[in-house]
Amino acid sequence: MRAPLADLPIVLDNVSLLARGVPIIDQVSLALVAGAPTVLIGPNGAGKTTLLRLAMGLVHPTRGSVTWGGRSEAPPTRRAIVFQRPVMLRRSTSGNLRYALDAAGVRRGARADRVDELLALVGLSGFGARAARSLSGGEQQRLALARALAKEPQVLFLDEPTANLDPAATKAVEDVIRTVAARGIKVVMSTHDLGEARRIASEILLMHRGSIVEAADAARFFAGPATPEARRFIAGELLV
Repeated sequence: MRAPLADLPIVLDNVSLLARGVPIIDQVSLALVAGAPTVLIGPNGAGKTTLLRLAMGLVHPTRGSVTWGGRSEAPPTRRAIVFQRPVMLRRSTSGNLRYALDAAGVRRGARADRVDELLALVGLSGFGARAARSLSGGEQQRLALARALAKEPQVLFLDEPTANLDPAATKAVEDVIRTVAARGIKVVMSTHDLGEARRIASEILLMHRGSIVEAADAARFFAGPATPEARRFIAGELLV
């Protein structure tokens, strides 16, 4: 059997995305490679969500190109995305996962065990019979992570996954992210929370006005930011 094609590296080459002539993403060149998590930071409106959608393949650039494993056409069978406010199906927690497993092509006989594995992975064992929409915000986010992992992606995009969560729920989601990354899944995540970026990131990409203004190893970025924008953002000043 032929091995599945890899989606990494994901390469954005001089990518711009315009809306009514206004650049939302402006001449971004970037390579996302296998390894520890990459975290996008920056103020609201900087373009973080749009960049994730471009890398996922949900939108197409106005100019430039995006390739996955060297291919310009690659269906998202090996990548998944979780948004800030995931939609829960009107089903049980387990039912949401069975739906995701069916969509991923997992054979029916293997689904029950896989549901149990995914619930355990995200800390929701014992929640299978509960209505998904009755879960707390943090529990729903962890269920959304489990659904995304149902397809066993090579790359997992996360758009502000802990926004509006309390500290306990944030920690639970971050624990799942670290576990996923330790299993070799490439995590590419956006956040405006510098503390979270310090806890999760190996690589930092600072975005401002649709551009990447600094890209660096996380330790170096926080110890000695190279650009005025990075220094101001770390200091808590507004980037406008």
